[in-house]
Amino acid sequence: MKQDTSIKERVLNPEQSAKAASAKARVGETETVDNCVEQLDERICAALRAASDKKALDIVVLDLREIASFTDYFIITSGTNVRQVQAIADEVVEQLKKQGTRAARVEGYKTAEWVLVDYGDFILHVFEDKARRFYDLERLWRDAVRVPLPADVTGAESSLRNES
Repeated sequence: MKQDTSIKERVLNPEQSAKAASAKARVGETETVDNCVEQLDERICAALRAASDKKALDIVVLDLREIASFTDYFIITSGTNVRQVQAIADEVVEQLKKQGTRAARVEGYKTAEWVLVDYGDFILHVFEDKARRFYDLERLWRDAVRVPLPADVTGAESSLRNES
């Protein structure tokens, strides 16, 4: 019965329905990393916060649920050098461990050209800049849906290259 009422209201008051729809759209645009829980798992949000805290560059989240069976999401980010790549991976592992989530596997940490941290539901890829351009996972997984992230998480404004 409630559903019938909302349909009636939309038919009788189309202006109010349009206003409500645009208000919902604006709420989605202003989403921050602290309330990204609505769209993403809390562990993914914690990983995004941790990577962002270590000044990770160009953070991208790909939704692979429709095209892959081995994981749900890829978090792809990069650092400017080996030390930063390791620091980003360390921070994500440490923050998630504090929440009770341990990585199933960590690969490539020693060379830190491409560190892969596997959490099952999602996989964190931390690249050194050159390696990210070379492997170009975003192109390889171009059929995946790119999850919109707020600017304070994507790492775009934290790049020193953008400040000069």
